Amino acid sequence: MTKSLFATSEFQRDWLQKLEALRTDFEGSAKATDEEARFPQQNIQQLVDLGYTSLTLPKEYGGAGCSIADLVLFQETLGSMDGATALSIGWHQGVVGEIYEKRQWTEDQLAFFAEEVKKGAVVNRAVSEAQTGSPTRGGRPGTQAVRKGSGWVISGEKNFTTMSPYLTYFLVGTWIEEKKAMGFFLVHRDTPGISIRENWHVIGMRGTESHNLVLDEVEVADERLVEVQQGPRGNKVNGWALHIPSTYLGIAQAARDYAVKFATEHSPNSIEGTISDLPNVQTLIGQMDLEMMQSRYMIYGIARSYDDEVTRALVSHELGAAKYTVVNHAITTIDKAMRLVGAKSLNLDCPLQRYYRDVRAGLHNPPMDDMTISKIAKAAIEEMKSHR
Repeated sequence: MTKSLFATSEFQRDWLQKLEALRTDFEGSAKATDEEARFPQQNIQQLVDLGYTSLTLPKEYGGAGCSIADLVLFQETLGSMDGATALSIGWHQGVVGEIYEKRQWTEDQLAFFAEEVKKGAVVNRAVSEAQTGSPTRGGRPGTQAVRKGSGWVISGEKNFTTMSPYLTYFLVGTWIEEKKAMGFFLVHRDTPGISIRENWHVIGMRGTESHNLVLDEVEVADERLVEVQQGPRGNKVNGWALHIPSTYLGIAQAARDYAVKFATEHSPNSIEGTISDLPNVQTLIGQMDLEMMQSRYMIYGIARSYDDEVTRALVSHELGAAKYTVVNHAITTIDKAMRLVGAKSLNLDCPLQRYYRDVRAGLHNPPMDDMTISKIAKAAIEEMKSHR
């Protein structure tokens, strides 16, 4: 597999071996996870037990100091097994990685949370709201945090809360009028006033159970206010967001592998040999592999640039471009796989239809395509103006 070209360290090869040992279980449960729209709790627990969820903690906090390139490789691998599992755990991995890279929390908060993660805690940000749309577009959250004594009271409702049945902590984005700023609170799921509104009725990534998080006068201590931010989060460069396209790259790989296997085995009585000998089928296979190569070299190249302290400062719009390229290529790759397999690809017993539905969700993960293209164009225009 071309992916093996990007496993360049013993650490990566060791973890690929550990993750591959889960493939039979993850692939075996993926169909039921999708059909029942059921969160793959057993899969996530296996990853927690394996120590995967602490990889993005820095070594000084007891983690592995996992790099962006490491994460892309691992998430791509998980994506090729089960998209819902990969995207779900990817949010945790990315959130933890970003927290310890940015170091916006106090040392006490960082130390406390590292211990929680090592004990198996799983976290995700709860930011999106029905009225504001994607948080990357700068809308002010309707969820409010109001001072009460030495702590805070939070009320509001968040949608798209991936892993809602399993999360230990919610990193809740709120508007704090007192500070005229957006703040994030680390809220444990057992805090009184927390509930989940089950309304995840979708056709793709069904197993993520990205239900609504409801906060009804949730009281938290002052030390649970961990971040205060001016301006939209979408303006911040975050290399850990590459966990998103890496998952979709893995799903595309699974579709490609299924289609190529089908082509080498399917032998209708109208031809000699298998359909893999037909020029039109070979064209589809070649096009799929070319798209996979383009996506893979782009995302790994950008990941490694971000990991390098010398070039990290130069990486900005490339992150959005990687997500744009990988997700859109994944969609067209799976479309070609379905064309190759034919009408069978629409059968609910065929995984291709699940892959096709799951990758469509990538269009709605941040950053959105229009924002990526707009930022690239504006950067080009500003650069040209600066040279006049």
